[in-house]
Amino acid sequence: MATGRTHRPATRSRGIPEATVARLPLYLRALTALSERSVPTVSSEELATAAGVNSAKLRKDFSYLGSYGTRGVGYDVEYLVYQISRELGLTQDWPVAIVGIGNLGAALANYGGFASRGFRVAALIDADPAMAGTPVAGIAVQHTDDLDRIISDNGVSIGVITTPPGAAQQVCDRLVAAGVTSILNFAPTVLSVPEGVDVRKVDLSIELQILAFHEQRKAGEDAPAEGEDPEAPPMRATPASRKGPDGDMPAVMPA
Repeated sequence: MATGRTHRPATRSRGIPEATVARLPLYLRALTALSERSVPTVSSEELATAAGVNSAKLRKDFSYLGSYGTRGVGYDVEYLVYQISRELGLTQDWPVAIVGIGNLGAALANYGGFASRGFRVAALIDADPAMAGTPVAGIAVQHTDDLDRIISDNGVSIGVITTPPGAAQQVCDRLVAAGVTSILNFAPTVLSVPEGVDVRKVDLSIELQILAFHEQRKAGEDAPAEGEDPEAPPMRATPASRKGPDGDMPAVMPA
């Protein structure tokens, strides 16, 4: 079995790079916000700022869609919303199954933004027999024993895994065997999937660790090192050296 995610052949055949595909949802989110404010047109610079990219990259991305805007006018907001939605496959209803109805799974089930973005939570599945029949977000939780039937009956091709890490691979294997070809994985583990199955991983702890790194860097730029006199002059290295545990070390003297 291969590890990681594969590329969609349809995307390759259309000649749209994966990096562009990854930015399309950012453009769609910004465009949807403009549409809700009844903004008819938007310049590439304005849309790029709203999406968090540079305008040259945005224009290049849109060229893959065959959309070039109008000089002096910009892009038609409603048309771009439709065009990007169609490219992402959001003009149809995608049934989604969530497996693992703990706190995170229940929160996702209650998220109201799926329907407006082309997705419908069709099934909630959990391994706890006590959860069977319990309504969450108006949907009765079903047991994992019936996973194959649930996937088939609801025509599910997208599965969301919110189980503990130890159960994630087994759930993934069962989803794939049942016909699921795209998986969104919230479990903090790497899944192994066969060719033709796409996996997207969402690891909240990793994202928080990255933010902690940046916070530490920002704090380090402003604060003196431990034991350092904040009033002392900056230090500089001189050619003079002394022996240390790793050999010669430059002597450090006040600048």
